[in-house]
Amino acid sequence: MKTELQVPSDIRFLTIVENWLLSSLEVELGDHVDWPRHSNRFRLVLAEAYSNVIRHAHRNKPDLPVMVRLEFKDRDISLEIWDQGTGYEVDNYNPPKPEDKQESGYGWLIMNRLMDRVDYCLQVDGRNCLKLEASLPDKSTES
Repeated sequence: MKTELQVPSDIRFLTIVENWLLSSLEVELGDHVDWPRHSNRFRLVLAEAYSNVIRHAHRNKPDLPVMVRLEFKDRDISLEIWDQGTGYEVDNYNPPKPEDKQESGYGWLIMNRLMDRVDYCLQVDGRNCLKLEASLPDKSTES
């Protein structure tokens, strides 16, 4: 299954994007996975990625669309978030130190902890792509 959604760079659309993603996955997964556990995981990474596009990549450019693409094959999920910003050099990321009590900068760390694979490609056809991937176990094998 492949599906995509294009929405404005407006945080008010976050609920729409979350509902689209979670509904699409639930239709495909049914009761084959521990849905409450995984839905929270995907909700968090999507909220982080989408809000980063709005706050950073498309800052002050609400007319630029955000494209979210979902691909589901067997038990593998690929979620792509496309933006038209200047991009971010992932190599420059330094995770916050707990003792600094920093309020921001945790997104990359969170996404990498919750997903099996996180890739970021700068300027593919004039856009940037954050790709989040996960393989889901069958409900009978989850502990």
